[in-house]
This record gives sequence, C-alpha cells and structure tokens, in this order.
Amino acid sequence: MQVAIPHQLGRDEVRRRLKSRSHTLASAIPGGMADVETSWPAEDRMNLSVQAMGQVVAGYIDIRDTDIQVVLDLPPALSFISPMVEGAIRQQGHLLLAPPKS
Repeated sequence: MQVAIPHQLGRDEVRRRLKSRSHTLASAIPGGMADVETSWPAEDRMNLSVQAMGQVVAGYIDIRDTDIQVVLDLPPALSFISPMVEGAIRQQGHLLLAPPKS
C-alpha cells in the first residue's frame, strides 16, 4: 500500500517534524494496542515496524520535495482493512506535518 501526503514545507522541516512526532504514531492506530518502532536508515527515509492485533506491518516513509510517501506492506490477513488504514494514514499524516502548537 502506498499513500502520498502532499506538503509545502521543504525536506528539512518535514524531517524535523517527523522526528519530533514519531513517538505519537502508536496513539494514531485504532484500538490503542499498537507498538511502533522507527529508525532512520537514510536522511529522507523513516522505517516503520507496527505490531498490532497479532500482526507485524513493516513499511517506511520517504520524504520527497512535495510530499511524503508512506509505504506499508500489509499482510494478507489484514488486506480487508486497507481502506481504513489508508484513511488513517492520510488523516494522521497531515497531523504529523501540521505546524507546531504554540
């Protein structure tokens, strides 16, 4: 599954916001029972590992000039929820990129 979320922030600002908010990813997953691990193997890529409902979902976020590309490898047992996952990614992706609250 691939979801593009547009931005007009520049790569440095997107990277800063993702790094400062990556700890909030688990709370964005319905059910509140998820464990999310992140790592940065490259300057513009954040790897994700999500454990929820007895499943592990691997993926990454690529930071590009005008969007972030969220790529998840949903296991076949979860393919039926892909529309719900895509909607959550779009909603939470915009929140991750939102301006900081003052």
